[in-house]
Amino acid sequence: MTGLAPAPAAPSAAFDVDQLRAREFAWMTRATGVYVNAASVGPQPDRCRAVADEWALVRSEPHRIGVPQLRGAADGARGNFARLIGADADEIALMTNTTYGLNFAARSLPMRAGGAVLTFDGEFPSCVYPFMAAARDRGLRFELIPKAGRLPDEDALVHAIETRDDVSAVVVSWVQFATGFVADLARIGAACRARAIPFIVDAIQGVGVRTLDVHALPIDVLSCGAQKWLCSPWGTGFVYVRRALVEQLEPHDVGWACMRSSDDYTRLVDYEYDFYPDARRFEVVTLPYQDIAVAKAATDVLLEAGVGAMAAHVAGLVDRLIAWAASRSDVTLVSPADAARRAGIVAFAPRDLDGMHRALSAAGVAHVVREGCVRLSPHGYNTLEEMERIVAVLGG
Repeated sequence: MTGLAPAPAAPSAAFDVDQLRAREFAWMTRATGVYVNAASVGPQPDRCRAVADEWALVRSEPHRIGVPQLRGAADGARGNFARLIGADADEIALMTNTTYGLNFAARSLPMRAGGAVLTFDGEFPSCVYPFMAAARDRGLRFELIPKAGRLPDEDALVHAIETRDDVSAVVVSWVQFATGFVADLARIGAACRARAIPFIVDAIQGVGVRTLDVHALPIDVLSCGAQKWLCSPWGTGFVYVRRALVEQLEPHDVGWACMRSSDDYTRLVDYEYDFYPDARRFEVVTLPYQDIAVAKAATDVLLEAGVGAMAAHVAGLVDRLIAWAASRSDVTLVSPADAARRAGIVAFAPRDLDGMHRALSAAGVAHVVREGCVRLSPHGYNTLEEMERIVAVLGG
């Protein structure tokens, strides 16, 4: 599976959104409004409450919890995150957010001295500031590839990778936060790999709403927070490191939990500077185990439903919103019309942005305004009937 596999055009018959809502998002069946803001915060499935309550109880009575339970929670989350992107669990390091993983990439990956780190103009700041800082400290330059209209210019980026001798690294979002544009990870990654240029991906707006197989893609590091499309707590996420790089990279931030010796709490002060041979070598903080356990439960829901089936369902929802926006003379569709180039985000620029924002808010449609556009982001728990309600609010 590539990073630009054609998105399914219609909901899958095997996916039962009503059953999912009844079992895991019961509040939505009672809500008067419509929640279409997964690109900001994903609601946690109902089963997560029981997991959170259980962990809150044992955390308040810590004699009831031991190292095996903590490691079990971490291992379970790593396994689920790996399955969601087609990786192996030992290529996954747990992180507290996307930005932490991107900072790791900016500081730890080998980059040609004196060269440029490239990204698209309009990227989310997490793809910008860590690399600006790293470029300054590592003697590099940070460079934005100008847009083609309102969308990233992928052709210009690939041309730069293929023809310039000064490219030190490339970082892009798989799915753009403001427009929903889906980058062709296979194409960009292949251009990078051909010239031994590190390729880094911010995947927070794609994982959980599109299928992905990182083993089939030339990606070096992929970072993803779990609080959006993975419906998990704030402060949870992961970074994938390509297997061949895991033991080659020296962690920039080093902590005691990175080391093999941390397995044995009876000899921690032997000070053996020997990293884990897997991606745990990049985990340098005391992990939020209670939240990681909840993230495991939330991603269980996605894996049980099937990301492919959910992606097909979301494609049908997005199709309806895209068709509405494309039919209006007072609205400019900003998200790509091509289904292969979009995920779960629909962005459009209405002539009366403030008026449309007020109308949606008054009707209880949870959405945001980003970069001059109304942004709607339905997920697998939303229904086509809800999309019709939104269209009716917008003027039919």
